[in-house]
Amino acid sequence: MSYPNLNKDDILNLDCSNMFKTLSDFPAQITEAISIGKNAPTFPHKFKSSNFLVLGMGGSAIGGDILSSYLGNLEGAGKISVKANRDYSIPGFIDENYNIIASSYSGGTEETIEGLQKALQITQNIVCITTGGKLGELADANKLPRITVPGGFMPRCALAYSFFPMLLLLKKSGAFDEKTSSIIDSQLTDTLAFITEKSGIYSQMNEDNPAYALAIKLYDTVPVVYSSNKLDSVNLRWRCQIQENAKNLAFGSVLPEMNHNEINAWSYPENSIHNFSIVLLRDESDHTKVQTRFNAIQEILGEHVQRIIPVSSKGTNFMSRMFDLIYLGDWVSYYLALLNGVDPTPIPLISKLKNLLSQLA
Repeated sequence: MSYPNLNKDDILNLDCSNMFKTLSDFPAQITEAISIGKNAPTFPHKFKSSNFLVLGMGGSAIGGDILSSYLGNLEGAGKISVKANRDYSIPGFIDENYNIIASSYSGGTEETIEGLQKALQITQNIVCITTGGKLGELADANKLPRITVPGGFMPRCALAYSFFPMLLLLKKSGAFDEKTSSIIDSQLTDTLAFITEKSGIYSQMNEDNPAYALAIKLYDTVPVVYSSNKLDSVNLRWRCQIQENAKNLAFGSVLPEMNHNEINAWSYPENSIHNFSIVLLRDESDHTKVQTRFNAIQEILGEHVQRIIPVSSKGTNFMSRMFDLIYLGDWVSYYLALLNGVDPTPIPLISKLKNLLSQLA
C-alpha cells in the first residue's frame, strides 16, 4: 500500500500547535511531574482503607487507569485498589472510608465537578489535581488539598502530570511500606532515563524510527489493539491517542476475554475486514497461557486482515515497560495524523459536541 512521503515541511504545515515539541519534551514533563508529586500536599486524613476512586474523563482519567495497572503489578501494592470513574455520578458502594482523587486538567470537566460535589457529601478524604478552573475553586472553597499542575497543554498531552503526582501522592500519604516506596523511587529513575533515550529515537522522521514505521503500517487501515489485562490501560491509551490525534477509528479488547467472543467476528462483512490492522501489545509478564493465545490468534487471523503487528514492551521494570509502550503509541498516533494530512492537536468533533450540548442545556 502506498503512503504519503512526509518531510519536515509537513510537520511545519500540519502541526500548527507544535505537538512534535510536546512529545519530544516528554522526559522534561516527567521530571517536572515527579518534582510536583514530591512537593505535593497529602490526603487530609489518614487512610481508613486502601480503596481509591479517581474522578476524571479523557486525558485526565487515563492517569488513574495507568496507576491501577501499575499498582496491580507492583510488589507490595497488591491490596491497593484504584478505579477510574468516568461519569457524572459515583458508584453506590463509595462510603466515608474511600479516598477520592478528583482529576481535571482544565478544571472545567463537568462530569468530574458533579462527581466531586457528590463525593463531598460522603467523604472528606479528597485531593484535587488541576491547573485551576472550577475544580480549583471547589478545592479551595472546601479546603481540599490541591495539586496544581502547569497549564498550556491539551489534557491528553499532559499524561505525566496526571500519573506521576498521583502515584507520589499515594506514596507521600503512606499507602506503601518502605520497601515498596524504595522500589517506586528506583523505577521512577529508570523510567525517566529510558524515555529520555526513546525521545531521541522517536523524534527522527525516518523508517529506522519504530514509531514512524508503525504509523506507515497502520496508515489507511482501522487499527484494532489487543493486549493482556495487565496492559488494559496502555491499550486504551493507544486507542484514544489514535482517535484524537490522527482522527482515525481505532478499537480494541483484551485477552483472554477476546478469545471467547470477538475472535469469532473476524469474518464479516467480507468486503471490510481487509481494511483492518491488528496491533498486539505484549509484555514479558503476560501469563504464559495468554502468550500462547497471542501466538494462536496471530496465526488464525493473519489471513483475514491487512496485517498483524506484534509490539513487545522493553524496559527493566513494569513501569518503564508500560511507558515504553505508551510513549511509542503517542508517537505512532502523531505520525499517523501527519500521514492522514491532519493537525494532531485540534479535536473538531469534540468541540462541536461541546458547543451543541451547551446550546441544548
